[in-house]
Amino acid sequence: MNFTQMHERLRQEMLRRIQRGTLSVSLLGRQTGLAQSHMSHFLRSKRHLSLDALDRVLAAQHVTASDLLPAANLATTLEPDDETSTVPIVSHAAALFEPFIRTVAAQAMLHVPGGILQSIRARVSSPRRSWQRFVAVRIQAADVLAMEPLIFPDAIALLDRHYNSLAPYRPNRPNLYAVRHGAHLTLRYVEFLADRLVLRPHNTAFPLELIEVGPGETPNDLLAGRVALILNEP
Repeated sequence: MNFTQMHERLRQEMLRRIQRGTLSVSLLGRQTGLAQSHMSHFLRSKRHLSLDALDRVLAAQHVTASDLLPAANLATTLEPDDETSTVPIVSHAAALFEPFIRTVAAQAMLHVPGGILQSIRARVSSPRRSWQRFVAVRIQAADVLAMEPLIFPDAIALLDRHYNSLAPYRPNRPNLYAVRHGAHLTLRYVEFLADRLVLRPHNTAFPLELIEVGPGETPNDLLAGRVALILNEP
């Protein structure tokens, strides 16, 4: 990872903390001793920080350089070979809100046969292009009832965060998405009707759910990504 990439990952991490409500521009300015306008320009990609300013931000927010490394650099007990790709398994919140998966945010690594990830087609909106593309999440028992028998308890879902379009991936087959429902992630088939996302379960015993698309949002903003692969526990 070069300096420019590290700078961008730090900027994204500070934005994530501001969006979560744990940080503000004024607080970051006070912590670092840097002008609030300087911090604002940095967060809006209008100005780059000097090495000294970067060090101040890292120290103030207790972030280390290793926290900014891609999670794929994690050492694992099972080392992948040239025919294997690795994907970080993360929390639902990280899958929804973190553009780059920090080392500390990866719960484990999923090993995927080589060639699978490379063959998956993307269809992404511009703001999402810079995000780390593939992540995986565990699906708890309480969250799978509406999707039975497609998904079992403790399944792992591989998400393509570069596919947040409602266009069908394959003709005549609905896409399965990870959808932001409040602060929660849920797996559903999705349609967009009358300014609402319609969430359809696989289990027809469960009702449809509707999500209002808020002002300044698009349907794509509510889609964490397309479910590219489901791994059910045997």
